[in-house]
Amino acid sequence: MATHRLDADERTLHGTFSAGREPVLTIEDGDIVVFTTLDSGWSTGPWTGSPARHPAWREGLGHALTGPVAVRGAEPGDTLEVRVLDVVPGGYGTTFAGHPAPFTERYRLDGEDAVLTWTLDAAARTGTDQHGRTVALRPFLGVMGMPPADRREHSTIPPRVWGGNLDCRELVAGSSLFLPVPVAGGLFSAGDGHARQGDGEVGGTAIECPMARVELAFEVRRDLPVTGPVVRGGDGAWLTLGLGDTLDDAAFDALDAMFTLLERRFGLARAEAVALSSVLVDLRVTQLVNQVVGVHAVLPPDALVRPA
Repeated sequence: MATHRLDADERTLHGTFSAGREPVLTIEDGDIVVFTTLDSGWSTGPWTGSPARHPAWREGLGHALTGPVAVRGAEPGDTLEVRVLDVVPGGYGTTFAGHPAPFTERYRLDGEDAVLTWTLDAAARTGTDQHGRTVALRPFLGVMGMPPADRREHSTIPPRVWGGNLDCRELVAGSSLFLPVPVAGGLFSAGDGHARQGDGEVGGTAIECPMARVELAFEVRRDLPVTGPVVRGGDGAWLTLGLGDTLDDAAFDALDAMFTLLERRFGLARAEAVALSSVLVDLRVTQLVNQVVGVHAVLPPDALVRPA
């Protein structure tokens, strides 16, 4: 097992997903990669009213992503497990209200704007805005994923079954993300640091921040087939992530994956999985703001114990 470093620079930064993009790093199954990332908007410093962006930015790009990383031996049909070992935010962050535009109307902001600028203390795990309000940090990456199999360039904004802009606040240090592999090597990229976010990301942004250090371990799994994103929380909870045009669609997508997980892990019949989910499983809104919406189904730790 080797540890590699991948910094956000002209060689590694990109703002689309594409299977045609060559990997900047190829690793072995089981290796660790330590990433640095910019914030989602490619900023090179704290917000001052007009963004100072990295030279690699250009109009039309999405989130600033670092990668892609190829995992030797990963093939379509496999599952890529990404274990989140450490997440350390940079020193600043920004939150904007009511972005994108439809939310400005739904929230009746009437042209009102708000920008919160945060000073982040990674050691103390706190963030303080310009008004002196302090929150506890719970940092994670909003974007972790791989491209569709065709070689076109795809927007980073909508999440897909292979990951991407999931904005799942449970992907903190100690958790694992399981994704179906779409292309040989996977071509994994990461970015969109969030120092803290609520379920739903209701204002359109979290505390958007660069990441000083994100340590991820990669393992190719053939014993845990998945058809979309699945998370194992650091507390032992299982989450299945659903995506759709509506919350109903996303919820049923998440539940379908949860029923399958219960069938495979606990040997349940489908109807039993549905019945037990009504007793044990919680539905939460992952995000509302990424063109498609997300819902995650949560099986709490130790909610269902295999018979002895």
